[in-house]
Amino acid sequence: MPETRPDMGIGELARQAGCKPETVRYYERIGLLQAASRTEGGQRRYGEEAVRRLTFIRHARDFGFSVPAVRELLAMSDRPDMPCQEVDAIARHHLEKVESRLQRLSALRDELRRMVDQCAGGKVENCRIIEALSAPGRLD
Repeated sequence: MPETRPDMGIGELARQAGCKPETVRYYERIGLLQAASRTEGGQRRYGEEAVRRLTFIRHARDFGFSVPAVRELLAMSDRPDMPCQEVDAIARHHLEKVESRLQRLSALRDELRRMVDQCAGGKVENCRIIEALSAPGRLD
């Protein structure tokens, strides 16, 4: 289906995709979103394809995919006949990173609970939280 005439301004594109105009400019600058056509007065003009692509980018970023991963996913989405094993591999790799991050956050939560539970509410000079934060070493 051919692209309709680009008649949408940057504000309308941003509104439809659920982001801000600054985000649109950023994605154009880094090449995730194709540079817009311009009016004689220099205003950016977008069509429906830009809404689809920007929505894709925004959703991928909301899921925590890195800009390079989004770039790869966009390139693959532009080739609908290709097998999706590469898409699956990117998603699986990202899932592994998310699960690892969740494990680290869970350990951090447990340690923070322990520190808070040990706090007697006295003076800072005897505070177990300050003591734990001042101790050498990290929770990694």
